[in-house]
Amino acid sequence: MFRKKIVAALGALALLIPAQAMALQCAPFARDISGIEIFGNAGTWWGQAAGKYERGNEPKVGAVIAFKPTRSMPIGHVGMVSKIVSDREVLIDHANWSVINGRRGQIERGARVLDVSAAGDWSEVRVWYAPVNGLGTSSYPLYGFIYKDGSSNEA
Repeated sequence: MFRKKIVAALGALALLIPAQAMALQCAPFARDISGIEIFGNAGTWWGQAAGKYERGNEPKVGAVIAFKPTRSMPIGHVGMVSKIVSDREVLIDHANWSVINGRRGQIERGARVLDVSAAGDWSEVRVWYAPVNGLGTSSYPLYGFIYKDGSSNEA
């Protein structure tokens, strides 16, 4: 009963909030699609996963890709690997990366991510950016991948 009241209250509140303020964030989206039960800002997921989920630097379908915070991305970013294209390219599903139709908070499925690290170890990537219809010009540091199924190559 209490849950129904909360859901009803949140629904009523949603009617009062402008649509652009209701942007979908990456962390809840990644949690929902991956099943990895970590909460909080994306930049905290890697540390929170320690001891709870296996972590590593090899992309696997269903794994969460965890970006380190940067100056332009101070709370990090997370998404889920949806397809392995090659040893240096994957596709991910994520939210709140590209501005789509003038709005942030959009879901992107099958977004291209390219490993551009010198060592080929997935420590730095470039990510598809919809407004330019290609890989963005910036590269981003990764923590690595968080695996729900317990598979890892972490030492």
